[in-house]
Amino acid sequence: MGDGKGDYVRLGYLNDDPKEFQGEPPCDKKGTSFLWLVKAISLYIFLVALAVVVFVWVGPIIMDKAIIPSLNWVTYTFSVRELLVILFTSVALFPALLLPSAPSIWVAGITFGYGFGFLLIMAGMTVGMSLPYFIGSCFQHKIHRWLERWPKKAAFIRLAGEGNWFHQFRAVTLLRISPFPYIIFNYAAVATNVKYGPYILGSLVGMVPDVLVCLYSGILIWTLAEASREHKSLTPQQTILNIIGFVFTVATTIITTVYARKKLSELNEDEELRLE
Repeated sequence: MGDGKGDYVRLGYLNDDPKEFQGEPPCDKKGTSFLWLVKAISLYIFLVALAVVVFVWVGPIIMDKAIIPSLNWVTYTFSVRELLVILFTSVALFPALLLPSAPSIWVAGITFGYGFGFLLIMAGMTVGMSLPYFIGSCFQHKIHRWLERWPKKAAFIRLAGEGNWFHQFRAVTLLRISPFPYIIFNYAAVATNVKYGPYILGSLVGMVPDVLVCLYSGILIWTLAEASREHKSLTPQQTILNIIGFVFTVATTIITTVYARKKLSELNEDEELRLE
């Protein structure tokens, strides 16, 4: 409607509140909670189905063709003391050589169980995460140039070098829990100028869930391998417990990963706001 000066004015009610027309409408929290519940139930059903498929169809084939022969070779070739030295050395050196340590952790779980196996692997990992840190410091400029190719991922890695001791410790812990490759971060950490203290302590804390999952996987593999080797099937109770353990392990891994990624995003946003 014209105002006599060639301009237009908005028509509305006298009691209109201008704030009602600013911003986005509030989201329905009940709808969001229901959607999250549906996703969680769907994920649980999918994990149960996956566990059943692995245990019933895929597991026996892999056991007979690959895992049982490998375990037999390890069991009859090396003594317990020799395995202790081999496992510690492999976990300590493989990360520096960009090789995975998961098979060594499986064997540690099979041979030494959760208690001593956990202590052995964590001791080896202390060396395995320290060597790349000190080796990478000799190639710090090259690592900087390498990270410039992936600016988004580099932004998360650089969080480890920001703030005080506790901030660095928390950032390193979250990066270890997140799906960022364990081997790559060992070398990339030096580009963040993170101190060795928060780096190694945050790394050890952040690797605890991964180590426990690998130890559990090794013990589960050994249980299935023994049943297959002796041509005996697991009892219904053992099968149910193994499936529940598998689902719980996978679900816990997913939850901790999602939580770590969320916290890293929050830290990244806070850092960007601080720099503005």
